[in-house]
Amino acid sequence: MAQSEYSQQTFKPLLNKLVQTPEYFSPDDLKLALNHLFTPDAVHPAQIGAFLAALHINRVERRPESLAAAASVLRERALKAEVLDRDEDFVVDIVGTGGDGYNLFNVSTAAAIVAAGAGARVIKHGSRASTSSSGSADLLESLDCFFTEPTPGTTTPIPKIPFTFILAPHYHPSLAALAPYRKALPFRTMFNVLGPLINPARPNGMVLGVAEREIGATFAHSLSEGGVQRALVVCGCEKLDEISCAGPTWAWELKNGKVTEMTMTPEMFGLPAHPLTAVAGGSPKENAETFKTLLNSGEHLPEKLVPVLDFVCMNASALLVVSAVAKDYVEGVRLAKESVLSGRAWQALEIFRNAGKRGVLTS
Repeated sequence: MAQSEYSQQTFKPLLNKLVQTPEYFSPDDLKLALNHLFTPDAVHPAQIGAFLAALHINRVERRPESLAAAASVLRERALKAEVLDRDEDFVVDIVGTGGDGYNLFNVSTAAAIVAAGAGARVIKHGSRASTSSSGSADLLESLDCFFTEPTPGTTTPIPKIPFTFILAPHYHPSLAALAPYRKALPFRTMFNVLGPLINPARPNGMVLGVAEREIGATFAHSLSEGGVQRALVVCGCEKLDEISCAGPTWAWELKNGKVTEMTMTPEMFGLPAHPLTAVAGGSPKENAETFKTLLNSGEHLPEKLVPVLDFVCMNASALLVVSAVAKDYVEGVRLAKESVLSGRAWQALEIFRNAGKRGVLTS
């Protein structure tokens, strides 16, 4: 259907099908409906609200094929990125869907940088805070990082450096149009959790945290349908969208096209358990200071930050296993700690920070 043919009238049958017979609402129907929504002024605001509510009530948004279809539409409409020397690397990302409400230290961002220092090529896709005090972008900005905005109509090259961060709103203008409608609703929609599936870098591997056990397998299958080769979807038993340092974590491993469910514990990483209160986060500035201390103290790390180090190394270890840099989670922790103590993790951040500054100066 041509863009000019999207209208309130052509959207009505799709909305009716979703409301009346949701069991027959297919991934192709969802793709067509989303293209209506993302076409300016094509549908009435009331239709948008009704559509988002029906997706939620009928749980169509929980189907793996629905998440994969929506992610496909958003990737098609996203600004394009080209990963330089992609064939030479197994590109990975570590990200959470958010919504767990714990407001912990930015563990996935720190773990991404630590894993990059240990030999993984990480292209992290993230945003500013939505459900916490400090999102990944907020932390990095507090560490003096800059995010080069892509130019519409061109393909943005992503350099071959250990760690890169992609600011999601820069690449997904389609989502901006839906923001007012999503904010007006009293429930989270599928667009709140799609972020991990729409990284423009199209990573080969992922560690993906979800705050609800019920959607763990769904996300693992959606990653597979989206072309991810290896992944670990995790949900801390406290409904945490990270690997928990406090106790068991439900996990779904994607490998060779097969999803296997398992339970992970701190002991699997060779680490002690720590209460979540020991890894609480603060403002972006406070978290940035914690991050600097964590990565620059060497053997003289303050005792109070040992739980944070273990929390970060645990999640970095998972990313290193997915990357095949580490053969198991114990080795992953060892490599992660070496990355921190040797200064290579901090160097990975500095390389990205300097690249961003050069981009700002030349743009």
